Amino acid sequence: MPDSTRVSLVHDTPPAVPDFTQWPSFPFEGDLRVKQIDDPVPVEPPRKGEGNRECIACGAPDEAYIWVGERWRVRAMDRPTGLPMVLILETRSHLDLGDLPNLLAAELGVMTVRLERAIRSLDDVARVHVNRWGDGSAHLHLWFLARPYGRLQLRGTFLSLWDSILPPIPEAKWRENLALVAAWLADFGGRPLAEPPRIEWQAPSSIASSIPDTDTEAAPETSVIEAAEETPTGEGMAAAEADADGDADRSALDEGPQGEDDGNAEALSAGDVPGSGAAAEHPVVEEATESPTPLAGSEAAGNASDGEAGRQPKVPSPRRPEDDVAAAKPA
Repeated sequence: MPDSTRVSLVHDTPPAVPDFTQWPSFPFEGDLRVKQIDDPVPVEPPRKGEGNRECIACGAPDEAYIWVGERWRVRAMDRPTGLPMVLILETRSHLDLGDLPNLLAAELGVMTVRLERAIRSLDDVARVHVNRWGDGSAHLHLWFLARPYGRLQLRGTFLSLWDSILPPIPEAKWRENLALVAAWLADFGGRPLAEPPRIEWQAPSSIASSIPDTDTEAAPETSVIEAAEETPTGEGMAAAEADADGDADRSALDEGPQGEDDGNAEALSAGDVPGSGAAAEHPVVEEATESPTPLAGSEAAGNASDGEAGRQPKVPSPRRPEDDVAAAKPA
């Protein structure tokens, strides 16, 4: 067989399936066949943003991003995907990776670390894969893909493929993650543009329908009575204060020295108190004689100097305390 025929047969035979198809992270199984490799082209076509082709990144407004700064912007996909988070870091200036000046080159490292930490702070995120391909657009853009925690099958170089294979995450969770990352970046500057999802809730049809019937029937009567008993207002409050002051004055006058309870009780029972009726007409006197306490200071000395009159209990009356003392003395 001529050598040219042998070379043609080798060229038409597809190569063997590579070993990575046996890796646990490889997303496909079954019979696989490697595609034929195309011949190289002499001149590569321009990417987006090269030559006369429009640059999508340069024409995008800030509202299309989740966070914007003075020299950097971060955008997300237009809908949820299979991974918890997929973001793209871009420069504002139309530059590729090798075209960055020293300032942007240094900031690229800072922004890469900062964005990786922001994504890794999300719940159920174990790792963040950072990739830069650049074959589709001449405008610098780095991909950040979050691998879910515990999903060991998604480890390695096939994470971007799994993103398209897995079912999309809930949109509410996706929007919440975007807002968290944007707020995390805004702590270091810039402006967050991603907002968390709105809380879905329904107001009750009527306030009365949410209150049991038994409570609505008993509440007005109970509340009015309790308010009348517990919270005096107007004249009732003034009367309560006057009664409190009168009780304080009467208690100071009615109480005698310790050990004289029997004498006071006999005087009250015999009707020896001048200017007073039956003992039942003066409940305050009865209460005071049941538990007398010693007087303090000048008041105790004054009662002792009155002799037997000091042993007489002072009768409360609507008059002033001085009048009660005078009325209690024998004529």
